[in-house]
Amino acid sequence: MNKLWKNYDAKEAYDGYFTKDKKLRKHASVISSILERYGKNKLQKIEKNCQSTISARGINFRVYAANNRAEEKKWPLDIIPRIIPKTQWNKVSKGLKQRVKALNLFIDDVYNQKKIFKDKIVPKELIFNSPYYVKECEGFSPKYKAWSNISGIDLIRNKNGEYLVLEDNLRVPSGVSYMLENRMVMRDVFPELFTRYKVSSIHQYTNKLYNCMLECIPKKAQNPHMVVLTPGIYNSAYFEHSFLAEQMGVALVEGKDLFVENDYVYMKTVKGPLKVDCIYRRLDDNFLDPKAFNKDSVIGVPGLFKSWLKKNVGIINAVGTGVADDKAVYSYVNKMIVYYLGEQPILNQVETYLCHEDIQKKYVIDNISKLVVKPANASGGYGILIGPKASSNEKEETIQKIKKNPREYIAQPLEILSTAPTITDKDIEPRHLDLRPFVLSGKTNYVTTGGLTRVALKKGSTVVNSSQGGGSKDTLIVE
Repeated sequence: MNKLWKNYDAKEAYDGYFTKDKKLRKHASVISSILERYGKNKLQKIEKNCQSTISARGINFRVYAANNRAEEKKWPLDIIPRIIPKTQWNKVSKGLKQRVKALNLFIDDVYNQKKIFKDKIVPKELIFNSPYYVKECEGFSPKYKAWSNISGIDLIRNKNGEYLVLEDNLRVPSGVSYMLENRMVMRDVFPELFTRYKVSSIHQYTNKLYNCMLECIPKKAQNPHMVVLTPGIYNSAYFEHSFLAEQMGVALVEGKDLFVENDYVYMKTVKGPLKVDCIYRRLDDNFLDPKAFNKDSVIGVPGLFKSWLKKNVGIINAVGTGVADDKAVYSYVNKMIVYYLGEQPILNQVETYLCHEDIQKKYVIDNISKLVVKPANASGGYGILIGPKASSNEKEETIQKIKKNPREYIAQPLEILSTAPTITDKDIEPRHLDLRPFVLSGKTNYVTTGGLTRVALKKGSTVVNSSQGGGSKDTLIVE
């Protein structure tokens, strides 16, 4: 074994490069030989170049500290990529399309026929008590019944290397720009990877997104205009909003740049009003239209919701999509796949205990030391309790929260996330990771080849969110 890997110990979890008995996996042999030839010092030099390329490209994100002060951070990219053989990916990709198709049919059913409740597959209270259920969407169906046009599905690999769905992000999932930027940076700083491996391309994503927006324009338009609607420069994902608008060649707008007249949406321009046909919105339902939702919202567009209901403008993702973006609803997705598609799920998901069901709640409270407890409606890794690592105080606090508001909590067994080699100050060490591929749904559907791999940079940690100190890797799908 080369000295580069001498101290590499990946027995804890399924590792993407090495088997339990320290044998190199077949798909990792090329990259391993490149890394070995470079050695640790040269790799750390490439890592530094990578950081300066990231600074030069202005790739950043914002983190809000406890005092609500925003802090600009450079995007953290580890230069050792994740490698996935294409044959494996093909199955995952099919499973993702299947899952998102069922979720879209479910949302459409919730606001229209409600068959799934009548057939007692999903309890209706679960949906109608959800903070994301939008009563005003009743009877509405977007074009192609595509509610979640952009879905970010988080995957992990368990101890056996099986891909499992960890959660579905269907409201305004972020991260795709970092997936694209990671690839651009890696091609710059580590070109040899792309000459030695046959790597599937990902750069067609923005083109596919643009076409998805075109497909979702409700009424035929001669010369269609589309925009990306951002909450503004203080949003943590603002870099992504401007990146995607620029890549698609469409305007990046804030609420104040748009207005509604006679139920049509217009953008203010120096040449006068310009009709808008489709909006890729990056703000939550609640802030979208002060006339329909939160009346104090200063970042929304008054009258936008009514214009959408009258099919005078397309909005992606559709308003009301959040009913399926909920960790409690997640536990029913396999049943939805069987119910709507008459198929068995291709991808499994993590076993989930619903605290609003008494028997399951009792199980969670009795076994809190070995479970992960998550708020049903939070994102970004906030509010999670990792039982095996929590203090007795933290566990007691969480138990009280569950008793007070059981609908708001779910629990899952602690899955050991898979690992991949990651550069640290001293060495190359295994770090836990997950993967967020993106699925586009309109008239047709498309899955990115790979996705955003997020990696926990702290030794032993399984928290991969960049807002919580995680980093990222390029994901290479190879022949």
